[in-house]
Formats: sequence, C-alpha cells, structure tokens
Amino acid sequence: MARQPWYRILYVQVLLAIAVGVTLGYFCPDAGKAMKPLGDGFIALIKMMIAPAIFCTVVHGIASIGDMRKVGRIGAKTLLYFETVSTVALLIGLLVGELLQPGAGFNIDPASLDPKSVASYVTRAKEENFVSHLLAIIPNSYFDSLAKGDLLQVLLVAIFSGFTIANMEKPGEQIASAIELAGKMFFRIIGMIVQVAPIGAFGAMAFTIGSFGLGALVNLGYLIFTFYLASLLFVLLVLGGIARAFGFSILRFIAYIKDELLIVLGTSSSETVLPRMITKMEALGASRSVVGLVVPTGYSFNLDGTNIYMTLATLFLAQATNTHLTFGQEATVLAVAMLTSKGASGVTGAGFVTLAATLSIIPDLPITALAIIVGIDKFMSECRALTNLIGNGVATIVISRWEGELDRDQLHKALVHPVSFGEEMERKPV
Repeated sequence: MARQPWYRILYVQVLLAIAVGVTLGYFCPDAGKAMKPLGDGFIALIKMMIAPAIFCTVVHGIASIGDMRKVGRIGAKTLLYFETVSTVALLIGLLVGELLQPGAGFNIDPASLDPKSVASYVTRAKEENFVSHLLAIIPNSYFDSLAKGDLLQVLLVAIFSGFTIANMEKPGEQIASAIELAGKMFFRIIGMIVQVAPIGAFGAMAFTIGSFGLGALVNLGYLIFTFYLASLLFVLLVLGGIARAFGFSILRFIAYIKDELLIVLGTSSSETVLPRMITKMEALGASRSVVGLVVPTGYSFNLDGTNIYMTLATLFLAQATNTHLTFGQEATVLAVAMLTSKGASGVTGAGFVTLAATLSIIPDLPITALAIIVGIDKFMSECRALTNLIGNGVATIVISRWEGELDRDQLHKALVHPVSFGEEMERKPV
C-alpha cells in the first residue's frame, strides 16, 4: 500500500490544528472564543452516534457469547480490575500531593474567595449521591436512553437486550445479525465524522486559550505540572507494569492510539473517540465480546485520570487554604472518591463536579475553595481524559488475555505496524 502524504495523516492534521488554535486564541482572544461552535459541533456529531454504536456493540457482544455464565465471569473480572487499578490511581494522587505539596505557600483565606464562580458546580454536587446515581441509570423508556445518549442507561438497556436475544435461539440469531449490520453502518458514519476532527480540535483549543489565556497556566503552573507528573507516573509505572506483565509495551500501545490521544487532547473529551477505540481494540486481537463489554463499561467505571485528579486536587486545596487533613479524613476522601468517581463520565467538566461532590464530605475544607482552580480546570481536563483513555485500552487487553481470548500474534503485529482507522474499517467483514 502506498504511503500517505504527511499532510493527509490524521494525527498530523490534529497537531497542526491544535497549534493554530493555540496561536489564534493567544493573539486574538475574541476570535478564538468565536471558534467555540466548531469544537462543540464536532463533539455533538460524535455524541450523536455514540449511543446507537455502543448499544449495537454491547448487544451483539453479549448475544454472540451465548453462555451467560461467561458474560458474568467477564463482568466480574472487569469490575475487579477496574476497582483495583482505580484505587491505585487514587493512592497515587494522595502520595504525589503529600510529597510535592503543590498548594504549600498559597496561604489563601477561603472567606476571600468568590462563591459565585463555583455555584453551579456546588449545586450539581449537592444533587449527586449514591441513590441518585442508581436511579439515574434507569431510563424513562427503552428508547429514552438512546435518545438522551446517557452511557450508563444505554449500557443497562443493551445488557438486558443482549441477555434476552441470547436466549431466543433462532429468532435471536436473526436479531443479532441485524444489530451487527446496523452497528457496522453506525461505525461507517463515525469514520466519516472523524475526518473533520482537526476542525473540531482547532475550534476547541482556540476557545480554551481565548477564554482562559495562558496566564492561568503560569499562576497555578505547579499544580498543573504536579497533576501531569502524577498521571505520567501512573501511566508509565502502573499501567506500564501491568502491560509488561501481560506481554506488551505501554509505549507501543500509546503510539498505536496516538490519533485518538490527539483528538482527546484537542477536544478535552474521551467520549469523542469511544467508537474508534472499540474498532482499534478489536484490531489489536482482543475478542469482540470482551471489547464490547469492557470499553463502554470503562468509560463510567475506570476513570484513572479522574481519580488521580480528585485526591491530588483535594490535597492541593487543603494545603492552599492551610486546612490540616487528618489521616482519617484522607482515608474518608479515598473511600468516598471510590464511589463518586464511578458516576463521572468522559465528558468535559465531569471531573470537576465529581471533585465538588467529594469535597462536600469534609466540613473543615470549604467547598468555595474550588474557586482557586476553576480557571485552570480546563487545562487539567485534557490530562484526565488522556489518562482515562489509556487506562481503558490497557484494561481491554488485560481482560481479553485473562479470558484467553487475545490473539497475541495480532497484538504484536498491530503494535509494531499500526494501521489507520480507515484501514481497520476496511478490514472489518461486511
């Protein structure tokens, strides 16, 4: 196959678009802010296709397994892995925060902060609790979940549908076949939408820099540096160690999903590449049934970057306001964060709302302290989304290997000689 010209490679286009967006936002802030519809439009186009694509993937994945005990076994292994790795991410946030002390020396009086800047987040956080999370998973109707695009609701409906179809024998096979064909159609549409990713990345980045400016990076640069460092350590040491134990290189894997990582960097949302990740994980040799269960579930239950952010940001705010947290309070934060993080999704800003919900359980630390970091949260949102994405990809390979359904030859071949998303789509049977 002839080599693509460099200017037609997606990750090159996205990189150039991000650079142009940063430049425009910095030198012409008003013009940068005006580019917001480009980023919003791209994200909306992708989100339009996520619900039906995930529904078809999960339903066909469960229905094709047939053995419901196997579905339960995969689900149990997946949740066990998610909970273990997520807890390690929370601990790394605490450890790095204690060692580097990013909030030391700020000496901020919480009474001097403007509560209006975080009022909307506080209101949303108060509405968040375990019971409300559980009830929110249940849609108003079968099709309501697909219409609203709520990922947890889509998963619930898809799981019920998959189990039912699997027990319908011959009619079930016909329904599963039709759903598989519909899924291929949705993924083809997504392939078309992804071609305009550079435009979306340009608009989102131009708006971010135009609205918040690079000055925010300077004012709280040490916190941003600390968070990116903690996330990097987690990816290289924790996920890298897991990858090595399961027979692949974390660096090669990161190179394999570089297109997706750059799209996430430009849009600050890992949801924009969810369908692409499903296709890429299958191309790596992971079984379709495992991919269909692990990837969508990971977007709500395996948010490693969000976990690091919550514990690190909590310690930063405590240090910045000279609020001493006891060991018991830190342990409480850890326990609560393990629950609240499961309600966050891959969309922009969800991590900040989850942080507000976690802070509400520490009476000594006023929730208005969130005003300190509200201006730079957008710059940390990218890192949260990137870490979440890498973590979910690694989890998919691990669970596939754990189930004995990973084609290792295909894995190493794909990591050494990665192909583009378009080529992967062409290789899929029609």
